[in-house]
Amino acid sequence: MTQNLLTLSATQALAGLQSKQFSSVELTHACLARLNARTHLNTAITVDATHALNMAKSADARRAAGDAAPLLGLPLGIKDLFCTQGLRTTAASQFLNNFVPAYESTVTRKLWDSGAVCVAKLNMDEFAMGGSGENSAFGATHNPWAAGYVPGGSSSGSAAAVADYQVFAATGSDTGGSIRQPAAFTGLVGIKPTYGRCSRWGMVAFASSLDQAGIFARTTADAALLLETVAGHDPMDSTSASLPVPQWRQNLSGESSVKGLKIGLPKQYFIAGLDPQVAAQVQGMAQQLAAAGAQVVEVDLPHTEYAVAAYYVFAPAEAASNLARYDGLRFGVRVPGATLAETYANSRSAGFGREVQRRIMIGNYVLSSGYYDAYYTQAMRVRQLVAADFTAAFQQVDVILAPTAPSLPFKLGEKAADPVALYLEDAFTIPVSAAGLPALSVPTGTVTNAAGVVLPVGAQLIAPHWQEARLFQVAHAWEQIRGPFTPPFQA
Repeated sequence: MTQNLLTLSATQALAGLQSKQFSSVELTHACLARLNARTHLNTAITVDATHALNMAKSADARRAAGDAAPLLGLPLGIKDLFCTQGLRTTAASQFLNNFVPAYESTVTRKLWDSGAVCVAKLNMDEFAMGGSGENSAFGATHNPWAAGYVPGGSSSGSAAAVADYQVFAATGSDTGGSIRQPAAFTGLVGIKPTYGRCSRWGMVAFASSLDQAGIFARTTADAALLLETVAGHDPMDSTSASLPVPQWRQNLSGESSVKGLKIGLPKQYFIAGLDPQVAAQVQGMAQQLAAAGAQVVEVDLPHTEYAVAAYYVFAPAEAASNLARYDGLRFGVRVPGATLAETYANSRSAGFGREVQRRIMIGNYVLSSGYYDAYYTQAMRVRQLVAADFTAAFQQVDVILAPTAPSLPFKLGEKAADPVALYLEDAFTIPVSAAGLPALSVPTGTVTNAAGVVLPVGAQLIAPHWQEARLFQVAHAWEQIRGPFTPPFQA
């Protein structure tokens, strides 16, 4: 019975709650039991069962009283950089190990107002810096498809928890690919909306001009429903767009919805270094979409090759500025020294992990007076060129289709000693983030790696600003063409 409950999609679970087949308390108990039974995956940082069950009881009472909130009683996971009032929020850092916010992030407030239940605060790379889930102060997250393999990052716990049926959906954040890449590595739908579609208020910041909240789910319809709930203008966030939120889920239709649609394949994404099995999966998807009536053409994004180098100038620069507030005086880790400067140095050395320290150092270097123009200014010019490439491409096509990541999920520790190799894992997601565009990763299917391990592959759909509807349209049509696909349920 528990497995049957957990393997429901979010939409199916909500339908069952509505028809009183089961209660939110029953669903929440099932999720908590699954979390407790699968601790070896290390998906969660904080699990407060009493808090979760109280939320579930409240949701059941609301439903009994006639409340029809869209997510009423649905158990979710929250990436641990969304501040949750009264519930520990760490950003997977020792610096915030005991931080309990006195306020609620806008994204999570909208979820609770809609009746959702917080089952767990989920593991991640520290301050969202990483692409493998190995940079957490609370230990690495494992991929539920194969323990010992990475689930991607930085939203590692969110991806793994949804793929392992510990929650029905989860929030994530995407700065340079931190929703799309782990979604690809765990066989999920992961949506990064247009920059400004969701409020950043109450999110622990990495790079403020890039960070964007999004959703992990097992189906496109689930992702659309959750994004409808958390999106929208927020006066607390000056970068939040004052635009209406479309009813994306209501407009989903079958595979015929791609007929006549122009889909671009960027030639710069099918290059040396791309795993041949990944390339074959994405090209096969393009062929099947073409057979369903789409027009598939090649597009040119000439500045793609410079995007990663530019990103690792301007993103660390923003990170260095945002993380300057963690000084060992106002909150977080404090290691006293003989002088104020020594206290700063001691506290930051003890509180930050190696990857965070590395990016702060890079950021401070490129922002220093002697190097600002040589590095930061030039990187921002590249960012503008990358955005212009997409603008030109979208004059020719409606949607762009590309690999989400250049490789299959790799073993924990395999690339840990080579930061550049890990940075290159974001080669196909960073350009989209730099341009502020919406993008969605959707599973294409599975392949078998050289070790005989079956692993999922994801394809990335990219649309013009504010055109998330096109992403959901193509992804949902692809699900009809591809047929049922869900991660395996491991006992």
